[in-house]
Amino acid sequence: MTDTADLTLDELRVTLAPAIAEAAAFDGWGEAGIASAARARGVDPAVARLAFPGGAMDAIAAWIASVDQAMAEAHSAESLAQFPVRERIRRLVVFRLEAVRHNEEALRRAMSVMAAPQNAARALKLGWQSADAMWRLAGDRATDYNHYTKRAILAGVYAATLAVFVGDESEGKAETFAFLDRRLEGILRFEKAKARLLRPADEHFSFARLLGRLRYPAA
Repeated sequence: MTDTADLTLDELRVTLAPAIAEAAAFDGWGEAGIASAARARGVDPAVARLAFPGGAMDAIAAWIASVDQAMAEAHSAESLAQFPVRERIRRLVVFRLEAVRHNEEALRRAMSVMAAPQNAARALKLGWQSADAMWRLAGDRATDYNHYTKRAILAGVYAATLAVFVGDESEGKAETFAFLDRRLEGILRFEKAKARLLRPADEHFSFARLLGRLRYPAA
């Protein structure tokens, strides 16, 4: 067994998260999967259980956090700045999909666990956090209501894309990427429409102002 005395529980979660994801395809995300991953990494299963007191949801959260971390390490705001915003988000979502490719069964089981009513609130929070991580890497610094709408919409698109991904048997996951592109185009159209709708009042067309100008033309 590996000496875990010097590892904090946070460090242990990071260490075990990928192994639990691998085990989850066969043993599930609960205690059996955690114990199997611990043995594979030379960690005492009893100690591993202490790192995941919430069981399956804690293990899934650790896996998602590991993907968030890998995404941040592979990209920087500077490296993404050369691309349009839509392409920045696409690259980040694609990276996340590639990070879990060939582990679709674990993902399917994770989504099933997260869909349980008792886990819905935490699942939404995890989706929000991942969307926030993507938007921040993409350079978004909005602090008004746009901060919330962008993240809520992207979290929904990402969740829907994952649902397609787990069942996609097309070559190279072509159906998933086509689905993602359509949804991202929808986000872009929505943002453009929202920007037009919310322009300052003096930038909007005013029929009354037009009539006034016709009646009293500028000198």
